[in-house]
Amino acid sequence: MSDTSARDQARDQTRDNAIPAGSISSDRIEPDENAWTRRLVIFLRIMAVVSIAKGLYHWAQVTGFVGGEEEAFENQSMAWQTATIYFAVIELVAAVGLWLATPWGAVVWLTTVVSMAVIELMFPGIYGGSLTVVAFEAVMLAAYLALAWMAARERPP
Repeated sequence: MSDTSARDQARDQTRDNAIPAGSISSDRIEPDENAWTRRLVIFLRIMAVVSIAKGLYHWAQVTGFVGGEEEAFENQSMAWQTATIYFAVIELVAAVGLWLATPWGAVVWLTTVVSMAVIELMFPGIYGGSLTVVAFEAVMLAAYLALAWMAARERPP
């Protein structure tokens, strides 16, 4: 009998000195291995919302929801109409791809960014040649490239 009680006491003492499993995982701090990838996905989702807004704005121009009689779609030049329809379609396609964080979404978005910068710089007669738009597009492009580079570095080949 005394042998059984001694074993019970030893087992109880071992249980009391044991570290609970929950405290082991919370005490150990592990570095987040996918932090840059998560940041890239958040950036892509933000750019998706911006692309939706830009695409809907272009569709509003096509349909006449924005602007007055002088700024109506049919009163604009053929170059303006073509560029507006192009951006109305491609911005929404890019938004879907960006939201899903697919590679084709980033490619389509990059196409819209470069297209808008080229139209603003090379053909100022279409949208007015706003350097603010070009600067915004350049900053977003640089942010994407930096985040994509950092996300690629955290995944070994």
